[in-house]
Amino acid sequence: MTAAAVACPPADRAALDLYDRALLRAMSGARSPLILRGADGRETRVDAGQWCRDHRPGDTGLLARCTGATLDVGCGPGRLTGALLRLGRVALGIDVSATAVRLARARGAAALRRDVFAPLPGHGRWQHLLLADGNLGIGGDPTALLRRCRELISGRGWVHAEVEPPGTGSWSGTATLHAGTDTLSAGRATTAPGPTTAPGPTTAPGPTTAPGAGRAVPGGDRAVAGGDRAVAPLRWARVAADDLDPLARSAGLLVRDTWTEEGRWFATLAAA
Repeated sequence: MTAAAVACPPADRAALDLYDRALLRAMSGARSPLILRGADGRETRVDAGQWCRDHRPGDTGLLARCTGATLDVGCGPGRLTGALLRLGRVALGIDVSATAVRLARARGAAALRRDVFAPLPGHGRWQHLLLADGNLGIGGDPTALLRRCRELISGRGWVHAEVEPPGTGSWSGTATLHAGTDTLSAGRATTAPGPTTAPGPTTAPGPTTAPGAGRAVPGGDRAVAGGDRAVAPLRWARVAADDLDPLARSAGLLVRDTWTEEGRWFATLAAA
């Protein structure tokens, strides 16, 4: 057992376990449904397979804006990090999931198992930072996350965040992650490809820690079976495009651009 695994709170390991199984199932080519039920009771449904493909509709504009060294926060299996490297750009992905990092490295992406709030290479020097695929929700506190992103980018750096459509509402707090039967059937029999060396831009200082996709949620020490699904608590948030500006300002950032592509909504932020 690694030091990172020991440091990961039990509640976070439960959600990570569901996420890891979904990724492994998706990499095998099978359906891998996940459902995030928010603090407001609404559900977001996704198949993990969309994170495992080389390209997701709507990625093009996001990638085009990353013209320099890019930190991909919550990189998952390395879709965007790998795409940037293929375009000849310096990119590093970070994720708290060891499975995601192994999968990212297996596709040639540079990736480290790190929490965004832990010591990171390139602190204060990244030209671009990505928060795609809903990762603005990491930790359940968008203002704290954006403030951390402001610390990580250079004075002239940019944060490119995927947001929810305007008018759909925002929330933050304790959500629940649900795995469908397809994901549950994957179990632990499937193994991720073995690790390869990820040529990150520098060596990350300090100990490797991975406190999970969000922060610890009391009382959630394991994935609980519920009918034909497993359920795990998760600190998360959802930010609609029309709610982003005040959050950004409170973190020392300003919204400089917004755009849509293939039904997805995005915003670019810079230091105020």
